[in-house]
Amino acid sequence: MFTSFSTALSALSAHSTAIDVVGNNLANLNTPGFKTSVVSFHDLVTQSLGAGLGETQVGFGVGRPTTIRQFSQGAIQCSSGALDAAIQGDGFFIVQDNSGALLYTRGGNFQVDKAGNLLTSTGERIQGWTEINPATGAVITSGAISDITVPIGTLKAPNPSTSFSFDMNLNAAAATGDNFSTAIEVYDSLGSSHVLTVAFTKTGTANEWDYSITVPDADLTSAFTPVTGTLTFDSTGKLTSPASTDAMPEVNITGLANGASDMSLTWNLYDSATPRVTQYAQPSSVSANAQNGSPAAQLIRVGLADGGKILAQYSNGEQAVVGQVAMASIRNPESLIAVGNNNYQLSARSALPAIGLPGTGGRGSILGGAVEYSTVDIAKEFTNLIVLQRGYQANTRVVTAVDELSQETINLKR
Repeated sequence: MFTSFSTALSALSAHSTAIDVVGNNLANLNTPGFKTSVVSFHDLVTQSLGAGLGETQVGFGVGRPTTIRQFSQGAIQCSSGALDAAIQGDGFFIVQDNSGALLYTRGGNFQVDKAGNLLTSTGERIQGWTEINPATGAVITSGAISDITVPIGTLKAPNPSTSFSFDMNLNAAAATGDNFSTAIEVYDSLGSSHVLTVAFTKTGTANEWDYSITVPDADLTSAFTPVTGTLTFDSTGKLTSPASTDAMPEVNITGLANGASDMSLTWNLYDSATPRVTQYAQPSSVSANAQNGSPAAQLIRVGLADGGKILAQYSNGEQAVVGQVAMASIRNPESLIAVGNNNYQLSARSALPAIGLPGTGGRGSILGGAVEYSTVDIAKEFTNLIVLQRGYQANTRVVTAVDELSQETINLKR
């Protein structure tokens, strides 16, 4: 009989632990990326009383319950944070704490400190890649991961212009000698701007226009020699000369007064094989122009885009990729050990993490400007709480009953 006392005490301890787990789940209802835990009960080994057909088995109570972290997908909601990110699917963000240990998290509330380090809301450093291929501007992701650092407050070097274009129409109804001109701003190696002016004159030959490209003499140490040529169209208004397979007009600017490098610019008259310049019976006009240079610019803010790309926005309105967030997939995430701050570390049972780009190798995708809510279900947790409370109450009755029976046994001696 008296083993039932320790049996009931084991149940009280187990139910108390389970209630603690429910309380922790509810406490983290609004923790981004939090994964709910469930409690698993198991009985202790039984004792056998008697032998043979009359054998009686009596249990010793309930063992210490185990908790299982459920890594199901949480609801994803849009966020106003420029650096917020959510994982859709399997996988974890990789972070490094102050001791240098790698940890794993689903929480995506990121921020940048004064040194430009990308951090979690609790200060762990986000891991990824920041080396940029100068030829393509893409992030090199073949190397080892490291802290993601963005150069906040630094200047982006100017990008000298090497080409320009106009999407435009020249009026097919223009009379001989009629003029039309347009201009575009280009940039030298120091980031200074220069205005190219392109003037068109209708010739006496049908479907033919002469052009002249000039640069202000004030920008140069000597007078600029205009670049001239002729554009020829067919009877449907399509540019035929220069043809798409011909060399495009070149504008070479030497002797810049500010000491910048000489410039060589190509006038792109075609988009692949499609002419950018037409001749239709409509007023001469330019619908769009473009050039590939930019002045020096200040990095003013960073954001996290879909796919885990870190985008830098510069004072000249340009954007560039300056980093890539890495992800890790772990085959048995339930084996991870929670270490606080919504982070997990590997246990002895954990499979080795597979580190790589989001959306590859079984890793989920990263959504920028979003957060993953916790997976805590309030209704389910309250139901569990009621069941556990009743279980605790029932076992207190066992303790009370055993105590009363013990008192009766003691009273037999009188």
